[in-house]
Amino acid sequence: MLRWAAAATIGVYLLGFVIFVTCLPKAPGDLHHIQGIVALTGGEMRIDAAYRLFKNHVGQRLLISGVNPGTSKDKLIEIVDGNDQPVTTAEQEAKEELNKKIDLGYAAENTLGNAREAAAWARFYRYRTIMIVTARYHMPRSLTEFHEAMPWAEIVPYPIDPESIPKGWWYNLRALRVLHGEYAKYLAAAVLSALGLEPKKLDREGPQSEFFPLK
Repeated sequence: MLRWAAAATIGVYLLGFVIFVTCLPKAPGDLHHIQGIVALTGGEMRIDAAYRLFKNHVGQRLLISGVNPGTSKDKLIEIVDGNDQPVTTAEQEAKEELNKKIDLGYAAENTLGNAREAAAWARFYRYRTIMIVTARYHMPRSLTEFHEAMPWAEIVPYPIDPESIPKGWWYNLRALRVLHGEYAKYLAAAVLSALGLEPKKLDREGPQSEFFPLK
């Protein structure tokens, strides 16, 4: 009896994993109603994609959450936009105006920290429609924790496909390990959220409860 129960549990878990991977969120077609963009650090291509969206007039402001304390705003923008230098004075002024609307958050150390940092930022600017940019495999857990942190807001996913996760993930050991690890974290986050609990270690002691835009 115990063997059947164990086999059924493993079967359900594996089926859930397959559903998790095959039903990962997709990017929306209409982005005109987005008020704020939040890019989560910690993975390739996320900041680049968010900056490109913002540069193409999606959203009113961009928050990059979870930035290393030693990284300045100018340095970060130079990294993501270094090859696209303005030619005319008007282009330079437009770039400077755009960069004034980019905010860096240094408080977050994990996904829930990102959500809390973004919630404080959204309240500060009174945004109710937030788009989060992160890896596709990371999106389900991000959505769970962002909804928990700001139930009053519409959270729109904009998933990125990292080059480290190929389309043939089922025969790539590294990709399987990353996807399974995120699936386990997603289950834990969903269960804790349903029970009204949260991980013990979230963020550093600091200003994650309030947000101050950079000047």
